[in-house]
Amino acid sequence: MDHTRDITGRLVGRSVTMRFEQLPADAVAATRTFVLDSLGVALSGSRVPLISVLKDTAATWGSGDAARVWSSGERVPAQSAAFLNGWQIHNQEWDCVHEPAVVHPMAVVLATLVAFAEARGGMDGRRLITGVSVAVDVATGIGRAARNKLRFFRPAMCGALGATAGMANMLGLDAATTRSALGIAYSQLSGTMQAHIEGSPVLPMQIGFNARAALLAIELASRGIQGPGDFLEGVHGYYTLIDPEWDPAAFEGFEERFAVTELSHKPFPSGRATHGGVDGLLTLQSQLGFRPADLVSAVVHAPPLVIQLVDRPARADMAPAYARLCLPYVAATALLNGDVGVADFESAAIADPGRLALAARIGAQRDDNPSLNALAPQRLEVMLRDGSHHALDLPAVLGAPGRPLDRGRHLAKFRRAAASGARPLSEAHIEALIDLVDRLEELGDVRHLVDALVPV
Repeated sequence: MDHTRDITGRLVGRSVTMRFEQLPADAVAATRTFVLDSLGVALSGSRVPLISVLKDTAATWGSGDAARVWSSGERVPAQSAAFLNGWQIHNQEWDCVHEPAVVHPMAVVLATLVAFAEARGGMDGRRLITGVSVAVDVATGIGRAARNKLRFFRPAMCGALGATAGMANMLGLDAATTRSALGIAYSQLSGTMQAHIEGSPVLPMQIGFNARAALLAIELASRGIQGPGDFLEGVHGYYTLIDPEWDPAAFEGFEERFAVTELSHKPFPSGRATHGGVDGLLTLQSQLGFRPADLVSAVVHAPPLVIQLVDRPARADMAPAYARLCLPYVAATALLNGDVGVADFESAAIADPGRLALAARIGAQRDDNPSLNALAPQRLEVMLRDGSHHALDLPAVLGAPGRPLDRGRHLAKFRRAAASGARPLSEAHIEALIDLVDRLEELGDVRHLVDALVPV
């Protein structure tokens, strides 16, 4: 296959032609898995206090009742619902990721597609599953071709393009209209890594900004507005301006790949790049039985992207968004508690002197991996007070396709997340939601899924 053959057209073709009956069983199963996972972290994300400010802000954008905010059940316009729900999915860094693409596809995608389906009405579970699968294919297909260092916030930008493709599929748009919609979405893309570096609360808002953009793109294109057609490979397209060092060979086999089967769970509510240190320390602690006080030093040897994203010092005055992206803090928390939970990023935990002292003994070093977008493999080396040195190689980090969470751990994460929101779901409600998503292809209207996200 000619790697350079009209990649934009191939993405549009995938969006227009894919039907539920064409999805292999493992893609349908993976879609259900990561829909449930994303709903769980969104319910947990409702606990973050900033939600009240964002709801007040969204109220100034206009009134309406087409869609609902997950957990609270407030009725708002679809764009506001997509913004708020997307923010809730990503605001604790607990949502799934496609590691080769460095894209969190479900944050923009699920928030947008569910708001779209709820506002339209009459869209069933099969249509949602197909739309999500297409959206993940497009979002990760674009991201995985990038070879340059992250500068713009790829999870939000690729997510918006994927969500637009997914809605086009759900709506049954033709190729020309779908291409226009994608071009209009491209024209609104936003988000940089500056918020990530600073630990700014704007970081997850960039997910919301792009969810709103995708909905607007579909609305405009459906009304005949023509967007730029060469939005990906054009002289001022995505691959010229945003990820200019890209490899068209990454699209080899695109038509045969179902990227939703390639997603990684995030077992812990922190940046994915911190998970190697957590995984490695907990594994070695289990094998060797050492106590946190026994640790002299721990060094995570990792690809340059891990260093870029999470190699930062722990401080008592860290904002929660910064702490979630601080490898020494997250790893120290895991070593002390045997796990990492959402409460570990509250101010009292962050300022704990013992935790900060342990974090000061944990660090990261860049390895010789030439890729600027790889998160694995990693290697952990520790020195203990008895003078012993130990090392552990991590070809894949817990939650990745090469070392996946089994269904038991997946459901344990969901139950934990759904019970930690501002309005925790009861055990019975949680089990009913699990059952509903297990039978998602049988759902007659996506509105019933949203019904199940609101505590009674």
